Amino acid sequence: MSRLYAVIFDLDDTLYPERSYVLSGFRAVAAWIEKTMAIPEAETTHELECLFAQGVRGDTFHQWLEQRGVDRQRDELVRQMVAVYREHDPALAPFDGMEELLADLGRQYSLGLITDGYLAVQQRKWKAMPFNRAFQSVVFSDAFGRQNWKPSHVPFETALQALRVSPETAVYVGDNPAKDFLGARRLGMKTIRFRSPGGEHALVEPPSLPYAPDGTAESVQALRSCVLNLARFDPDQQSHEPPTTAPPLPTTVW
Repeated sequence: MSRLYAVIFDLDDTLYPERSYVLSGFRAVAAWIEKTMAIPEAETTHELECLFAQGVRGDTFHQWLEQRGVDRQRDELVRQMVAVYREHDPALAPFDGMEELLADLGRQYSLGLITDGYLAVQQRKWKAMPFNRAFQSVVFSDAFGRQNWKPSHVPFETALQALRVSPETAVYVGDNPAKDFLGARRLGMKTIRFRSPGGEHALVEPPSLPYAPDGTAESVQALRSCVLNLARFDPDQQSHEPPTTAPPLPTTVW
């Protein structure tokens, strides 16, 4: 294996539990509902969380209004609830031990991020992360249009160019085998799946071999071991500085 110079991460359910964003959004919506419909915030929060726990996805607010017997202007209320959800400033925390792992990796490798999703939403999530300044490249794939969300090769190439590393010297860490690894592997990057218990895609299996990661970790400590296992083949483990002919760029947000 070529020497490792960069570790590039996904965001949702990789650096932090995506469920915490969902619950943060529900609380924001519930506060808005209390002002708009005079339904106590705690009641709405509990009911939305119950729907989520039951596996409801995509039409949660519509189902909640139906459950509440609200028929009048339901579509407009759903539109406003979705807007509140997407536009709120989330309260998020990384997985336990993730901040320390990133600090350790950042002393040896360049760090990058690639995240899908609506641009403004993902930017708010990233702003809430306590370690975001440690990354040399941040790529929001929505900036290139929905057609260039993962598994498109475009965000991966963008991150590699920003970090000025070749694909074979970088590893990508993500959680969703339906999209996270295909584009990276086609470019020649190594890939690791972070399969955290309770993650939205934890039970999803790769649809075919090209979608499968090179390794899987189910805890932050295991993720550390996966990265180090890739790096142990480095012909010069005493120095992990990027090549002097191609230094990483300062933090770049796309």
